[in-house]
Amino acid sequence: MTELGWKSVGVLELTALPSIDEALWVSWVREADVLLVNGGDALYLCHWMRESGLAELLPSLPDMVYVGLSAGSTVMSPRVGEEFVGWKPPAGGDRALGVVGFSIFPHLDHPACPDNTMAAAERWAAQITGPAYAIDEQTAIKVAGGTVEVVSEGHWKLF
Repeated sequence: MTELGWKSVGVLELTALPSIDEALWVSWVREADVLLVNGGDALYLCHWMRESGLAELLPSLPDMVYVGLSAGSTVMSPRVGEEFVGWKPPAGGDRALGVVGFSIFPHLDHPACPDNTMAAAERWAAQITGPAYAIDEQTAIKVAGGTVEVVSEGHWKLF
């Protein structure tokens, strides 16, 4: 992600935030132009976004651009779906932050994710309440001012 030509990039390790003075790391976040959140396990990411206080801070940053990649995107949804539960949160379940009103099935038809087929996405979507998108690597979902827009040169589907 750092090779994208950013003027500067800082790293915020969520698991370390509880040990850092909150006023310090909150000022770093408030000064940033973009929060770039990479992938991994969406529920682990969700847990630490809550535990660190970052999830609670997000609503106070209306002009912040949030760019999520893979789990960085799905963590913003209401649910990730049982198919994407790797790490089990202390409270159980598959609930994420619910910042946006739709769920995301990532890496559709990606060679490194052979189980992420359209048929699998359809089964996943049938268990998700509310709107859900299956998206490939050439697809992004832009949310601004409550408007949802799919930006794609690839393959995607809204359920």
